[in-house]
Amino acid sequence: MKINASIIGATGYTGLELVRLLHLHPNVEISSIVSRSNDNVSIQSLYPSLNAIPPISFEQLDIEKIAAKSDVVFSALPHKASMEIISQLNNFSVKIIDLSADFRFSNIETYEKFYCEHICKDISANAVYGLPEVFRDKIKDAKVIANPGCYPTSAILALYPILKEKIKISPNIIVDSKSGVTGAGRNPSLKTLFTEVYDNFSAYSVGKHRHQPEIEEKLTEIYNSPLKVTFTPHLLPINRGILSTLYIDTLDDSLSSDKLSQLYIDTYKNDYFVKIMPKGETPSTAYVKASNFCFIGFLYIPESKKLIVVSVIDNIVKGASGQAIQNMNILFGLPEHTGLTAIPTFL
Repeated sequence: MKINASIIGATGYTGLELVRLLHLHPNVEISSIVSRSNDNVSIQSLYPSLNAIPPISFEQLDIEKIAAKSDVVFSALPHKASMEIISQLNNFSVKIIDLSADFRFSNIETYEKFYCEHICKDISANAVYGLPEVFRDKIKDAKVIANPGCYPTSAILALYPILKEKIKISPNIIVDSKSGVTGAGRNPSLKTLFTEVYDNFSAYSVGKHRHQPEIEEKLTEIYNSPLKVTFTPHLLPINRGILSTLYIDTLDDSLSSDKLSQLYIDTYKNDYFVKIMPKGETPSTAYVKASNFCFIGFLYIPESKKLIVVSVIDNIVKGASGQAIQNMNILFGLPEHTGLTAIPTFL
């Protein structure tokens, strides 16, 4: 099977990673990469690291032309810009995988509160949240996939086994996350300057980060009962990687470390990309660097019935481009790990 793939908005970090990973995919041919500001400029001139792949140049956006030569289109545009393009692209038979936040929310009012007015609510209503380990049965028949945010991916995977089994917990969950600088995107800003990040560590968007309502909505949907999330992101002085620590008060007297360990193992035993740490051990970002893996470890404190779960992902791969390709594999009936089997670099 050959899949013709196009990338709209291919100049950022997620676009770069899509090009790199799709080139390594045995079933994919990149049919076009789109950038309004770099028409007819080769991607190798922006990213010399791609000189090992055949030359490919950016095109201007032509929806009909792109759709005609694509089986799947990845939109790596910012929110609002993405839905404007997808509202047109949806008129064609092509599959769409959106890496923005535009189609992630079941509740449009929540999206509009934290982002902007939504212009294609009908498409959003039929879009599928693209977290494969949780929603793969819905993903395989979808037209539009909403690729999850990086922080939500790390948080939801960490808590999914507990929610799936409807284990009694307090409805108030703390998610404490740290991310590498690439999570802020490629556009320069004061907070991402080398001198601001190096030898420094800081919290940001405290109490108002846009991924908080996404995490809260999806956890609530899985648990089928209201949950409240206190989410605090932090900026690490590293390029890539996310480490999330979740604090959960359990309300089940029968829980134990052994029981929880078996629950996590059983939940993810058929998931290629999720690795469960030995009981009592927690992972670091080096375990997943430049890969599509998620490592999860936990500590259960029986005296306080407190569950502490730690998960790590690469924010650009499992948190964005790699997960998008994992979704593409599901859409086209391929094994989920196709083209994504590279092991982490560690260093």
